[in-house]
Amino acid sequence: MATFFLIIIYLAFISLGLPDSMLGSAWPVMRLDMDASLGTAGVLSMVIAANTIISSLLSGTVLRMFGTGKVTLVSCILTAGALLGFSWSPSLIWLVLFAIPLGLGAGSVDAGLNSYVAAHYKAHHMSWLHCFWGVGASLGPIIMASFMAGDNLWRQGYLAVAGIQFLLVIILFVTLPLWDKVAKISSVTRNDHEAQEREEGATAASGTVKSWRVKGVNLALLTFLFYSGVEASVGLWGSSFLVNIKDLPAATAAQWVSLFYVGITVGRMLTGFITFKVNNRMLIRYGQWIALAGTVLLVLPLPSIVSLVGLLVIGLGLAPIFPCMLHETPARFGKHHAPPIIGYQMAAAYTGTTLVPPLLGLLASNSTIGIFPMFIVLFAVAMILCTERLNYFVRKVRVG
Repeated sequence: MATFFLIIIYLAFISLGLPDSMLGSAWPVMRLDMDASLGTAGVLSMVIAANTIISSLLSGTVLRMFGTGKVTLVSCILTAGALLGFSWSPSLIWLVLFAIPLGLGAGSVDAGLNSYVAAHYKAHHMSWLHCFWGVGASLGPIIMASFMAGDNLWRQGYLAVAGIQFLLVIILFVTLPLWDKVAKISSVTRNDHEAQEREEGATAASGTVKSWRVKGVNLALLTFLFYSGVEASVGLWGSSFLVNIKDLPAATAAQWVSLFYVGITVGRMLTGFITFKVNNRMLIRYGQWIALAGTVLLVLPLPSIVSLVGLLVIGLGLAPIFPCMLHETPARFGKHHAPPIIGYQMAAAYTGTTLVPPLLGLLASNSTIGIFPMFIVLFAVAMILCTERLNYFVRKVRVG
């Protein structure tokens, strides 16, 4: 039963990734229909991100009140309805309005599923979960492109993905009673050592302390912010750096930046197998140092091929960090605090995704895109320092 139910969770994460990459793919055509500027896509993206942050921050309270199953079901209804609204929207203001439930639904289901897998499944499942998000994010542009070919039917692309989401809603509704049953089964059958480690998290005994005030949470939030800043900035500005500084053709640059995302997706699939032999904390550390090595390759005045390899190395290094940090949350802070703290961490990640790339863009516009690799190096180093400080704190509390 637990394995069957895990497949449903994987499908939910594929559907979560589908809309994330569709707006950018469809916007060149959408903006003509809406008579909007090129930069308006940034406004829509920020509306989605802002509401995702809000729902992530509130997810701990909502999950305690209603449970993961009901929250996931309602969140998928919100996202499916929002995507249906996108396909129907006659003007830009309607897109902005439908961006609100799209963000609210995405944040709740993201935090809810991450909390559920962190609490009831082993580390490899968390890595594979985020690998399936990458599958969804990769399929979104493909689906949209298939509908826009020839007739520019971007509305049908959104309608198709809305249909996929509503199909998932039906599946979640039928399987709603399984959430609590699977949680009980997995709690009994999971590895005893892992269960004990989670129950002996750094602050598990302090059930009366507000989750956001638990010691060490601030370091975890900063780590997520720096991580997402690196990932989003490389994805957004990597191609511009290769074109303007390394003098590569735009098509070549775009292909290699896409391999950055392939590195993340494939890396997470491989990480799932590596977790059988290596624990979360070591994988996070190895991944961060590999990502830093990739950023250094971008800084060095070497041939362009080295920079291309650097992007792939960064993707492979980033792959284990996000899922392993999420899965480590109960062990770091205790099972009681894990759901709301995971919500806070997701909010910090979305904040980094929303604010850091524009910051880099602002700095580059006032200087040169040549600052891109040093900017990424600084954020990668900051991520490592926060993680190591957090690990030291957790060890100190456990020994004490």
